[in-house]
Amino acid sequence: MTWSSADLPWLPRPPADYRELCRATQKTSADKGTTLRRLATAALDLNQLTRLAKAAGTDIDALAPLRPFRLGLLSNGTMDLVVPALVASALRHGVALQVVAAPFDQAMQWALDSSSPLHAARPDAVLLAFDHRAYGLRPQLAGAEEALAAALAKVATIRGGLQAGSGAPLIVQTLPPPPESLFGSYDHRLGGSLARLAEAFNQAVADSGDLLLDVAAIARAVGTEAWHDPLQWHMAKLPFAPRFVPLYADHVGRLLAAVRGLARKCLVLDLDNTLWGGVIGDDGLEGIEIGQGSAVGEAHLALQDVALDLHARGVVLAVCSKNDDEVARRPFLEHPDMLLKADHIAVFQANWTDKPTNLKAIAAALNIGLDALVFVDDNPAERAVVRRELLEVAVPELPPDPALYARTLMAAGYFEAVALSDDDRKRTAQYRDNARRAQLEASSTDLTGYLRSLDMTIHFAPFDALGRARIAQLINKSNQFNLTTRRYTEAEVARLEADPSCFTLQVRLADIFGDNGMIGVVVCRPAGADWEIDTWLMSCRVLGRQVENAVLDEIVRAAAERGVAALVGRYIPSGRNDLVRDHYAKLGFAAAGAGERGATVWRLAVADYAPFAPPMRTARG
Repeated sequence: MTWSSADLPWLPRPPADYRELCRATQKTSADKGTTLRRLATAALDLNQLTRLAKAAGTDIDALAPLRPFRLGLLSNGTMDLVVPALVASALRHGVALQVVAAPFDQAMQWALDSSSPLHAARPDAVLLAFDHRAYGLRPQLAGAEEALAAALAKVATIRGGLQAGSGAPLIVQTLPPPPESLFGSYDHRLGGSLARLAEAFNQAVADSGDLLLDVAAIARAVGTEAWHDPLQWHMAKLPFAPRFVPLYADHVGRLLAAVRGLARKCLVLDLDNTLWGGVIGDDGLEGIEIGQGSAVGEAHLALQDVALDLHARGVVLAVCSKNDDEVARRPFLEHPDMLLKADHIAVFQANWTDKPTNLKAIAAALNIGLDALVFVDDNPAERAVVRRELLEVAVPELPPDPALYARTLMAAGYFEAVALSDDDRKRTAQYRDNARRAQLEASSTDLTGYLRSLDMTIHFAPFDALGRARIAQLINKSNQFNLTTRRYTEAEVARLEADPSCFTLQVRLADIFGDNGMIGVVVCRPAGADWEIDTWLMSCRVLGRQVENAVLDEIVRAAAERGVAALVGRYIPSGRNDLVRDHYAKLGFAAAGAGERGATVWRLAVADYAPFAPPMRTARG
C-alpha cells in the first residue's frame, strides 16, 4: 500500500469493536479522560472521530487529566464535518476541546460583535480557517499589491475584533493555492498569480506574531489537486476534500497541544533494526548495516539524520534497547558511519529489563513526565506492550520498510512548536547536566553541602524582548510548579513588559555543570497598597535547590523599594499543580481566605519578612 499522511500511518488501526467501546465510554464517568485518549490514539476515519466526539460530550472540565481548551472557529466554508473531528483528534494530544463555531457566512459578524457567542465563550484561541476565496484573492494582472494588502487588512480587522472582545489570540491558516494556473510555468514570474499572492500572504502572516496553522504544507503533502475538491465546494461549501478531515484535525490538535505546552521533549530510540540494520550482539560491528552504499544502511542513516536535526533544535535523545550495555555502545563509539555519537545521547538504557520499565527510568533520570517521550522501535510487539502499559508515551507505528521510518516519525508532528528560543536549543545539554547533578546529589549526605558544591548563580531581570518568546513558552507549558496556571500569549507578555505598574521577573540559574537557562517567571500586579502575585512558575528541573526562596527574597526586595505593604498570593488548583499546594505556607505566608475556582489566598507583610539567603550568588540586570 502506498504511504500517505492522509491515512495517519504513524497510528495503529482501531480495534474491531471500536463502536462498542465508544458507546461504553459515553455511559461512564470513571477515568473518562484517560479512556477517551486511549481510544483516540488510533488512525480513525471521519465516522469514528464523530462517534468519539459524541462519547466525549461537552463538559471538558470533567475530562482530567486532559487539558481543557476552548477554541473559536471562523471559516468561509461549511465546517460541520470538521468540528467533531477536531474534538476527537485533540483527545489524542491530551487536550479536551470545546469548539465554538460561527455559522456559515457569519465569521466577520461574530469576530467584530463583542456580544457574539464567540466572545461570550471566552475562547483560549480563535482559528481563522479561511481559504483564498474568503480574501477575494484571484489572479491579478494589475493591482496585486492592493489585493494582498486587502487580504491582510481583513486578518487585521478580525484580530482587532478579537482583542476588543474576548482578547483571544488568533490562529491563522496559510493558504494552499489551487492547482489551476493561468499562465502555466510563467505563473511564478507574475506577482499577481494566485500562487505568488498565496506565497506572499503566507509569509506575511508567518511574520505577524499570530499563531500559525500551515494548511499550505498539509495540502502540498497530499497533493493540491486532491486537497481542492471543486465538486464538494460547489455542492456543500466544504473547504477541502472530506478524506483529509482526519489529517487536518490532527494538525489542529497537535498545534493546540503545543500551545498548552504538551509537545514532546524527548526522542527515545531502539537500536537493532531501528538505528541500524541487523543485531549488534549477533552480527558484530562489521555486520550491521549502516551508511552509504546499502539501501538498508542509508535508510537507517536517514533516521539518524532526522534525530540529529531534532537534537539541534533542542529535542533530547535517549536510547532504550534490550542489549548488553557495552555491546550496544560500540557503534556509537567505533563505527565510522554512525551519525549519532555517544555525546548526543542524554540517557543510555541498554539492558534486558522490559522496555516500559526502562522508559520510566529514562523519564525519571531526565526529570520529565512520560508524556514528554516518543519511543521509536521497529518491533511491533515492543510497540504494543509500551502502548498498553504507558499510554502517555507516544509510540509511532512504523512501516515494514525502514526507508519510511524518518518520514513517518516527522509526519506525526510530535515535536510541534509555537516558538523557538535559545533555551530550546540548549535543552539537550541541560538535561544531560541534570543527570550529572542527580549523580552528585546521590553521592552527597548533606543537602546544604550539596547545594554549595553546585556553586549556583541565580540571575534576575525584568521581562524584555530578548526573553519574550521563552517567557511565553514557560507560561504556557508549565503545569506542576505553577501557582495559578494563567496563560499569556507572546503579545500579552509584551504588554506586561511595557506596563510600568507591573513587576515582572525572568529567572535564570547556572551552576558548575552548566547553564540551566530560564527556569522561572513571576508577574506581580498592583492591588491597592499590595502586590498580587498573578503568576509564579518554575521549571521542575530545579526543584529542591531553594530557588523559590531566592525568588521570594528578590520579590520582597523589589516590593520594599516601591513601598508595597504586602504580597498576596493565590494557589488555584488545576489538577496538575498539587506539587505547590503548600508553596506559600512553606515560605511563611499566612492564610487569608478563599478565592475563585477553589483557590486559597495567602498574605505576607513586607515589613515583617526575614530573607532566606539561600546558598547561591545573585546577579541582576
